[in-house]
Amino acid sequence: METTDITHEGLLSITVTESAAARILQLMEERELEGYSLRLFISGGGCSGYQYGMAMEATPRDDDIRIIAQDDVQIVIDPLSYSYVSGATIDYVDDLMGGGFNIENPNAVSTCGCGNSFKAEGDEQNAAPHTHASGGCNC
Repeated sequence: METTDITHEGLLSITVTESAAARILQLMEERELEGYSLRLFISGGGCSGYQYGMAMEATPRDDDIRIIAQDDVQIVIDPLSYSYVSGATIDYVDDLMGGGFNIENPNAVSTCGCGNSFKAEGDEQNAAPHTHASGGCNC
């Protein structure tokens, strides 16, 4: 698996796998979004406190951190979100259960069963409580 690691201002790198870069390119081609970037962001919510989000974006903001991966795929991340995903790996997995992006985040002290929601160290007061005793979620 080929990856691209990028370091920004002393923070840990972001890794974009070859399969993630290929899928991003495919999505852009399917939607005729030439020249767009994939925005990775975090927002409050989800059953663990924060959740990941992704969107295609035509014009990055001036303060965005720009990551260039394989085949010139551009990922943009706002500085606050970057502080929560620094060191993460963005992958795309396609198996019998379906396909989707997967973010392995070393900053997450716990994650929801679906993997789309996480809690960061020191943010326990901001995390939403789990609603199922089994640790599942309703993502």
